[in-house]
Formats: sequence, C-alpha cells, structure tokens
Amino acid sequence: MLLTSPRGAVPARQLLALAATFTLSACQTDAARPAAPALAIINARVWTGDSAAPWAEAIATNGDTITAVGTTAAVTASLASGTRTIDAKGALVTPGFIDSHVHVAFGGFALASVKLRDATTKAEFIRRIAAFARATPKGTWIRNGDWDHQAWGGELPVHEWVDSVTPDHPLWLQRTDGHMYFANAAALKAARVTRATPDIAGGTIMRDVQGEPTGIFKDNANDLIEKAIPPRSVAEWDACVDSATAFLAANGVTTVAAMEGWDELPAFQRARASGRLKTRVMMATPLAAWPRLKDEIAKHGRGDNMLRLGRLKAFADGALGSHTAAMLAPFSDTPRDSGFYLVPPESLYVWTKGADAAGLQVGIHAIGDLAIRTVLDIFERVAKENGARDRRFRIEHAQHVAPPDFARFGAMGIIPSMQPYHAIDDGRWADKPLGPARAKGTYAFRSMLDAHAPLAFGSDWTVAPPNVMEGLQAAVTRRTLDGKHPGGWVPEQKITLEEALVAYTRGSARASFQEAEVGVLRRGMLADIVVLDRDITKVAPEAIGEARVMVTVLGGRVIFERAVP
Repeated sequence: MLLTSPRGAVPARQLLALAATFTLSACQTDAARPAAPALAIINARVWTGDSAAPWAEAIATNGDTITAVGTTAAVTASLASGTRTIDAKGALVTPGFIDSHVHVAFGGFALASVKLRDATTKAEFIRRIAAFARATPKGTWIRNGDWDHQAWGGELPVHEWVDSVTPDHPLWLQRTDGHMYFANAAALKAARVTRATPDIAGGTIMRDVQGEPTGIFKDNANDLIEKAIPPRSVAEWDACVDSATAFLAANGVTTVAAMEGWDELPAFQRARASGRLKTRVMMATPLAAWPRLKDEIAKHGRGDNMLRLGRLKAFADGALGSHTAAMLAPFSDTPRDSGFYLVPPESLYVWTKGADAAGLQVGIHAIGDLAIRTVLDIFERVAKENGARDRRFRIEHAQHVAPPDFARFGAMGIIPSMQPYHAIDDGRWADKPLGPARAKGTYAFRSMLDAHAPLAFGSDWTVAPPNVMEGLQAAVTRRTLDGKHPGGWVPEQKITLEEALVAYTRGSARASFQEAEVGVLRRGMLADIVVLDRDITKVAPEAIGEARVMVTVLGGRVIFERAVP
C-alpha cells in the first residue's frame, strides 16, 4: 500500500475534467463551489455498508465529513494540491469499526500490567507474575492479568502459588471473563479477608478444606477486595485513556459502547476537552444509578458525537467459565450447580422501568439461558407498561439461549450485543459445562439473524482482544483457538463475512442510536474510515484474521497509520 504526500501538479486530463465542471456555471463564485477534499482514498475496494450502494472505489472527505463516495476517476478529478491522497492499491476499505461492548478503562490499565492470557502452564503463570513483581515498586497493587485456568487444564490457582514471589505486592488479577479474580496473601491481608469472612449473596469466596480462602473470588464477592485498593491518580487515569484509545485505533475501532462506571467519566471528559480522545465513546453507566444519569443529562446534556451519555448497564448473572451464569438446568459437569443471579430480577425490573420511563437506553448482561429468559421477560413487561417508543433494549452477550427464546429477540427488537471471539475461545471447553444439546444455542449468530434480531458485534475487551479481523474470522469460521474444530464449533451457527461486517458497523451504530452519523460510508456521514492491507473478501475465511489495519481515520483525521515495510 502506498501512502502519498499531499498532491503536487494535477495531470492534464484532470484539469480538463475540472474545467468542464467549472463551465457548467460561469457565474459561480469561489464560495459556492464545493471545497476540494482534504483527504482522499483511491484505487480501493470500498465496502460502504450502505445497502443501496454497497461498493465503490474511492472516498473523499473534508472537515469531519464524507463528501464523496464513488469511482476513483470521479474522486481524483476533484483533488487539489493540498489534498492528502491514500492509494489503497485494491485493498478493502470499510467504515470505521464499532465495538458494541468494550471496557476501555480496564483495557488501558491492562496494557500496562502483567500479561497472563497466553500463560499455558502453572509454572509460566507464576514466572510472569514473579517477573512483573520484580520490576514493580514495592507496595504497588498488581492488577488485571486476564488469566485463564482452562489454558493449563482447568486447575484454579491458589494464593500459595505466588505468595513467595509477591510478598510486597498485593495481587488482584482478573480471569479473562472478568467474573472471577485471584488474590494473593498480601491482598487478603490488606482487605482483612479471613476464614471468618461471611459469604456474599451473588458471589463466592472459594475456600479450602479447612475453610480458609484460597484466593479465588467470584462476582459480588469481588467487592471484598476491591474496597481495599487505593484509588488511581489523575495521571494514571489519563494515561489509561490515551493508551486504550490509541490501541483501539490501531485495530480500526473508531467508536465504542463503553461499559464503565462513574469513576471513568472525568478521564474521558478531560481527554475530550483537550482533543486527545481518539475514539468516539458512547458510555454506559450502572443501571442501579439511573437517577444520577437522568440528573446529569438534565444539567449538562448527553454530550456530542465524541463522548455521549444516555446508556445504562446491569448484570443479571456471571459467566460460563466461572460457573456463575444463571442456567435453566444444572451445568453438565457440576450437576448440583446451575449458577445464580447477581442481581434479583425484581430489582432489575424496577431499575429498568424507571430508566426507560426517563428515556434512557438499558442493556443488561445475561449469559445463561435462565438469565436471558428473565431479562427478555423484564423487557417485555416494561415495554408494555411504559408504552411504545424507540427504546432499543439490549442484552449484552446473549451467549447461551434456550431455543424458544430466539424468536423473542426479533419480535421485540431486542439487540443481541455479542462477541464472536468468545465462540472460538470458550468453544475449546464449553461443551463440558453445557453438554452437546445446549451448545447448539451457544454464540448463536446464525439463529439470531434468522430470527431477524438486530445483531451488534464487539469484543468485550479485555475479556477478548479488540482485534476486529479476529472477530470477523471467528464469526465466519468458528474455528476454535486450539485447532480442534477445523470445520467450526457448532458450524451451523456460522454467518457470512458481509453479515459479520454489518454487525461490526451499521448494526453496532444502530445499537447505540448512531446510525445517522456513523456505520456506513455515505456522503454527509462522519468520516470514520478503515483501510486494510488486503481485500478480505477475496482470501480464505481462515486467513481473515491475518489482515492488518493500515490506516484509521476518525472524523477525517488520520489517527493511526501503520509503517510500511
């Protein structure tokens, strides 16, 4: 791919084309003529996402807006000496990708923390923690981590594994799903958690045969440790937002539905005010505090197309990997355990009804089939009681759906906000807790589309990487990370590449009420554009994940550019 400098002399044939244009109105003033593009992308295979005109060759932008989508000849004819031109050389160009479920702050902090996602043995898990501790000032909490015990056979860590290598560092490391955490002895001591600490509703403190905490905490029990962790500094928050949004830009992500708390908002506001924000952030705050969001919007408005409020999120249940998803029947590998709710359904109903009546958008995390059915029931009840409006309820993840419930998504217009990478990650081991029958309704992208559900895709970063190419490949192939399902795990749930692209662009735009601004490449839309290094519509499906983002454009500005070897 050739990235050119601002254009020099315009070829004669282009001058003739421009002259012909000018003769159409001899009296036209300079002010009335369309401004020359500031940025143009030519010689591309442009997938616009616009069903009325899905393919083009070139795009032109001025300011933060797309001014033309068409042929290379037409766009080239409009260029001027100051236009920056990108020659895509036949590679695919798409709308900026929209991640419909991401944890920006977690992601930013994780980039600076110990990396445990690909630790595949107990020894490697310990070694990496020990090395990171040696390079970290004493007394500092070591957090994030994103470990996965399934990677080394399923044995959960205990604090004795790492106490000797972290005597001066409280350790609080999340499993990849974000619903189970691991604490060392220093963290247990700092939080004053002992064998006498009572269990927590909607959570679990795992204990050994003597009743002592092992260091594993699940869901609501995590608060026992969280309350002992000192707050982050302003500098730490700002560095977090900067690193996270730069990383998202490198993956072609221009907009996110950010699942955050109120503590994160000031950091986003500072980044927006200073012009440092490289990602459009549609922020979701906790559903339980919906009156606070209502008051914030009444006082200060919803924000703008760079930082916007108005969405809420709550948890119905936990996660499959932690056995905390709420299931209609017990897990196949633990027949006395069917998971649990994190929040009582009646509380979810009360919060949802109040927030919906206030004109706010509600999304609820629901992974198990019982949790999903419960949330569908709540949404149906609230819609009837509050009356018709364009509310766009969302179920975040919607992973394990009972067969009768797919039709309800389509019938009620409930948005399944799903993450395709989870299918190839969890598919390595999900048959064990689910059994083959329930697995058929797991990460069921095809069933959702067949039910006319308005599908939106994302990553759930840091639970999964925000690499859209890997997400696209996962949705199309369903080949698990361990290579044991070359034809796809539950292959009947595969979808096409175009269907997956829609879910990552205009589907996710609609899921956040942004379809008038982003998600398609059309004149007048915001100029959020991604240039890849190849045309992924012409490669083998299993090679889609090898594609790389070369250029990311946000509002007409190049915010990421990969160096050309």
